[in-house]
Amino acid sequence: MNLLGMEERPAGVNCTVAVLPFDGYNIEDAIVLNRSSVDRGLFRTFFYRIYDTEAKQYPGGMRDNFEIPNADDNVRGYKGEKAYRMLEDDGIVATESGVIGGDILIGKTSPPRFMEEYKEFETSGPYRRDTSIGVRPSEHGVVDTVVMTQSNEGGKMYKIRVRDMRIPEIGDKFASRHGQKGVLGILAKQEDLPYTEQGIQPDVLINPHAFPSRMTVGMMMESVCGKAAALRGKQFDGSAFVGEKMDIVKDILDKEGFKYSGKEKMYDGRTGKSFEVETFIGVVYYQKLHHMVSDKIHARARGQVQMLTKQPTEGRARGGGLRFGEMERDCLIAYGASMLLKDRLLDESDKTDILLCEKCGLTGYHDARKRKYVCAQCGENAPISSVSVAYAFKLLLQEILSLNIAPRLKLKERV
Repeated sequence: MNLLGMEERPAGVNCTVAVLPFDGYNIEDAIVLNRSSVDRGLFRTFFYRIYDTEAKQYPGGMRDNFEIPNADDNVRGYKGEKAYRMLEDDGIVATESGVIGGDILIGKTSPPRFMEEYKEFETSGPYRRDTSIGVRPSEHGVVDTVVMTQSNEGGKMYKIRVRDMRIPEIGDKFASRHGQKGVLGILAKQEDLPYTEQGIQPDVLINPHAFPSRMTVGMMMESVCGKAAALRGKQFDGSAFVGEKMDIVKDILDKEGFKYSGKEKMYDGRTGKSFEVETFIGVVYYQKLHHMVSDKIHARARGQVQMLTKQPTEGRARGGGLRFGEMERDCLIAYGASMLLKDRLLDESDKTDILLCEKCGLTGYHDARKRKYVCAQCGENAPISSVSVAYAFKLLLQEILSLNIAPRLKLKERV
């Protein structure tokens, strides 16, 4: 702990943790947080994102300029006045400015990539490209620091750090120091949470099922030692083989009026009735992890598709589609939702029409000059039908053909 400098820059908080189910909101390793503890600042963190760019020098005396791009100056890729509203006269955003996704932080223009581009639309005079740096679409925050420096090549360089205060929300990930990780299942009201005879209410509730198969006994020992350390105001050594003896911890808990087992009689906050069994409760060091739901949440209706497969692109950054995998497909098959299955996997994915020869089963084509449908094998008079298939399937047929294998499809009347 001392070697890592945890005293100066801690990675988490000592929380009062109770091992107790809570209406199913902490099943499958989820955790329940006390909303009042969060309101008082528990696990409130700052998230920093650094944006940087440099002004490069190009052959022929051309270079990048830091400035506010102007639509009147023949700038291509101009993003509109609203995007540049936070920039000062030098084209750089001011510190402590509140910014949202799409706002430009560093205004920059660059010369055209190729000299031939001048002639493309016969524009009057040379144009420049807008290569400004902006806030990521899904993020927001406050400009923390602005640094101007030089790159290794000697060009002017700006680095801007944007900070965003993140308050715990459902879906954020937390973990103890024993590998007991889990996402936040619900922020429960303080008045609904259980309490001990002394009136102590937990900050965190974790499910008892997290322990038996994993055998993380260290976390139980930390809970008991943490309770004793909090009562005495001193640190306890938890090192293996040479740490504090558990007998000392038990004596402290006994003297302070707590049970040496770490268990306490608790009462339901909603009914006031005591639980039939005692609850294991103590102090455990919990950490907020980098995996936050605000960085991962993603949805899409219609958008970009890949050129090769005609299916939606992949990934949140590119505005991609959500993968409907094999197991999701199996659920719909088991449920018997055939039209929903067709809608997801065909109509709303990569539906395309191909021409098939009814005689030989190979793909045909339309001869625009002769205004006829033609089969490469059977000729012009072959019976050709249009069939709706997934574009990925059509691609598979073509790839099989490239291996000199002829996939023939048998057609029958639609039922």
